Amino acid sequence: MKKIIIAVIVIILIGLGIYVMSTRTADAPADKATTTPVTTTVATTTVSDETSIGLSKEGRKIEIAHYGEGDKEVLFVGGIHGGYEWNTVLVAYELMDFLEDNPNEIPAGVKVSVIPVLNPDGLNKVVGTSGRFEASDVPSDAKATVPGRFNANNVDLNRNFDCDWQASGVWQQTTVSGGASAFSEPESQAMRDYVTKNDPDAVVVWYSAAGGVFASSCHDGVLPATLNLTNTYAQASGYPAYEEFDFYEITGDMVNWLAKEKIPAISVLLTNHTSTEWEKNWKGIDALLESIVE
Repeated sequence: MKKIIIAVIVIILIGLGIYVMSTRTADAPADKATTTPVTTTVATTTVSDETSIGLSKEGRKIEIAHYGEGDKEVLFVGGIHGGYEWNTVLVAYELMDFLEDNPNEIPAGVKVSVIPVLNPDGLNKVVGTSGRFEASDVPSDAKATVPGRFNANNVDLNRNFDCDWQASGVWQQTTVSGGASAFSEPESQAMRDYVTKNDPDAVVVWYSAAGGVFASSCHDGVLPATLNLTNTYAQASGYPAYEEFDFYEITGDMVNWLAKEKIPAISVLLTNHTSTEWEKNWKGIDALLESIVE
């Protein structure tokens, strides 16, 4: 009889223990739950998670977008002269929209990166925004708004790179600031750091206004790959090709610094300060992308 009583007590104690443990498990906080988490796969798009290369002097994002996948990267840059050359920003946005809608136009093995506005503070001076805008948003006297060419430190960013840098540069017949030193400005630093990290295979920078495709160099002659880019873009687009920019002496030029770094780079100068000349430029872009994979 005594053994039966002991057995009953043991059974009761075991049952009570199971109940207490199950109650504690049910009440446990989510971060201590014992169930195996369920993983999900998120579909990827043509645009990477990297959305900017840095910040401007006034804290605006210097945006970048990526399209396609591959070991070869072609980088397009607009808006280095901000609001003074606002049409270079619009042609960059047109390229972004086109590639978003037509991803199959990018050759296999190629990644296209686009920085639409390298100088967002300068753009804001004229357009009143550093982001998306339409040509109709631009004041009618925008071409005369010369301060929009410079960043918030009143520096011409295309005189702030490390090829023949000088503190005082020239723009046409005007003396402009090249900054306190090469890469003194946050915008040019961001560009330098992105290029150093990613080592793009080719760079195209839009400017206005002269209507032509210009090769880059920094005292070592034009790289053969740069000459090929120049002629390919020019022949397809209809712009004339030039091996150098010799209208006046320039210092601290971005594409010439790229040449110094042995990166093929060209300047595409739109014909005026208002048109994007999209059809011409797409033909040049398309031919250039195809030539990269040949």
